[in-house]
Amino acid sequence: MRELSPEPEPEQERPEPAAAGGHAGEPVGRAGEDAQVIVVGAGPAGSSAAYHLARAGVDVILLEKARFPREKVCGDGLTPRAVHQLIRMGVDISAPGWVRSRGMRWVAGEHRVHIDWPALGRYPDFGLSRSRHDFDDILARHAVAAGARLFSGWKAEAPLTDRAGRVIGVTARSDSPDAPGSPDAPGPSGPRTQTGTGAKTPARTPVDFRAPVVIAADGASARLALALGLERDPRRQIATAARRYYRSPERSQEEYLELWADLRFPDHGPYLPGYGWIFPMGDGRVNVGLGALPHRRHGKADLRATLDQWLARTPEEWGLRDENAQGPVRSAALPLGFNRHPLYARGLLLVGDSGGMVSPWNGEGIAQALEAGEVAAETAALALAHPEGPRREQVLRGYPVEMHHRWGRHYRLGNAAADVIFSRSGFQPVLNRYVMNSPFLLNTLARLLTDLTDKPSRDVIDHVLNTAFRVVPAPRPGRAAGRRLGLGRAVR
Repeated sequence: MRELSPEPEPEQERPEPAAAGGHAGEPVGRAGEDAQVIVVGAGPAGSSAAYHLARAGVDVILLEKARFPREKVCGDGLTPRAVHQLIRMGVDISAPGWVRSRGMRWVAGEHRVHIDWPALGRYPDFGLSRSRHDFDDILARHAVAAGARLFSGWKAEAPLTDRAGRVIGVTARSDSPDAPGSPDAPGPSGPRTQTGTGAKTPARTPVDFRAPVVIAADGASARLALALGLERDPRRQIATAARRYYRSPERSQEEYLELWADLRFPDHGPYLPGYGWIFPMGDGRVNVGLGALPHRRHGKADLRATLDQWLARTPEEWGLRDENAQGPVRSAALPLGFNRHPLYARGLLLVGDSGGMVSPWNGEGIAQALEAGEVAAETAALALAHPEGPRREQVLRGYPVEMHHRWGRHYRLGNAAADVIFSRSGFQPVLNRYVMNSPFLLNTLARLLTDLTDKPSRDVIDHVLNTAFRVVPAPRPGRAAGRRLGLGRAVR
């Protein structure tokens, strides 16, 4: 991986903006690295943003609190929309470890149907599977190969702001006294502090990383957004996902991503407002999991108990039993349907889960994260082509406008479906016997749930869906009241 730039010299003070006050007892960060853009979080959203910025010639720092490879709760299945973004990034999806899928298999009661991925002009006609254990590592290394500077093991703790409250960087802390900036960077790496003897030692106090634009890709915790007062929209629901790996040679080489829509709460309660999945990994394992909204009347389901109840229904030869499990059941939150806004405020852009970009239709988040990362990168690169001032700010404010233009109507309709249908009865009212027995309705629903359409329309399904989206009122990018926005850690 790329060796980091030369270390900054702490003894050489740089001019800093004065602060309109500070927080008593707050540690002062040491001088760290400067860049044109700082991306916080090296998941799919952050690595996508860093890659596209580096390709555009922008000096970009990518901060990641963990060290690769690392575990992430995910279904590991990629739709053609996600594959499209990987191709745009130039990722070698023909290399070992990538497993192709032909489509989806839906299971609802006695019905089992196969739905091939559509042959569209905009997207490939295949999906992929890849474990997040190395998927994120591949993307981060791809960003580094393009020119991004990766600092692994550095946790961004708070935004840095100037006296006007504008974000001008982040303060971060290393997780190790060795403070390596990159797992593969030889020699000196990472910002350093100076001891009383004058010798440089790895930074253990907070370090200030500075840039005129910061992209928050720090996941559902949204630490940076919250520090600026960008709260979650309480009207939008948060789903929960749980997954576990199983050794299953019987299912590991499947060509279809399998989804079960007839699951119930434990002890044969109401239908689960979500679905279960069995995704082939191609290495003798399958990724098995559940994703669900809180039920309107019964609240959150016990996903572990629901998982056990479901897998007991599966054939013994599939191997989906505890003795074949690899690792524990892990769970995570899924912030849905633009549940945090605005997506841009005072120098900070939100991408991926930090902006609540998981699809309310199917819980997919990787495709959205990759696409939002590219849009954020294009916006930041264009903004930096202008001098600091109103014109640059105008460009940055165009980011939420573009994101709502791309997904706003689809998400608005999906949020309504989640509130009115999915959170009350799951997918059962939708996947009834009439739909399951109609190829046209099935393909229309599949393309609605996965947002796979051509524009302009190329077939009847495209025309139906694109017309439906046009009649949905366009949402306005949300704005937070100025007095609610926090200042992060003001630079003194």
